[in-house]
Amino acid sequence: METSGGIRASLAGRYASALFDLARDERQIDSVGQGLERLKAALTESRELQALVSSPLVSRDAAGKALGAVAPSLGLDPLTTRFLAVLAQNGRLRQLPEVIRIFATLAADHRGETTAEVTTARPLGDDQAAALKAQLGARVGRDIRIDARVDPSILGGIVVRLGSQMIDASIRTKLNTLATAMKG
Repeated sequence: METSGGIRASLAGRYASALFDLARDERQIDSVGQGLERLKAALTESRELQALVSSPLVSRDAAGKALGAVAPSLGLDPLTTRFLAVLAQNGRLRQLPEVIRIFATLAADHRGETTAEVTTARPLGDDQAAALKAQLGARVGRDIRIDARVDPSILGGIVVRLGSQMIDASIRTKLNTLATAMKG
């Protein structure tokens, strides 16, 4: 499993750690985490927001003002809003998706949870996610938080990354293994 020391070594990790430390000190880990999850969903849904955080053509000031204007509609707390302004001023908005991922990992670890990155060809239903959480939780002896991703290229099945362990039961991998075996 990746240690928090390893996470904190990257640029995104340093920003996420700083935000986490501030949120912990102000007892706002949950509100910051929820705001970041809403921001993550907005980044997934909005091409304009994606362009804002990834385009080198958008000035730092313009990006900061735009995010400041969007923050209330996303229900972001003041700490997260200030953090986004710092990212914009430092020209680090491209790091935002990784910062969100690392913050979620740090918050889950703080709560005694382990995050499982789960990739499926189609979105998991609530009952499927609950069953998967229960199975993985029984396997590792901790509460599990699922970070679900959809990747149609795996064709079907599931890929689970739990710390340094990976379970690849995707149809794509099975077909590749079969093709290799048939080549002899």
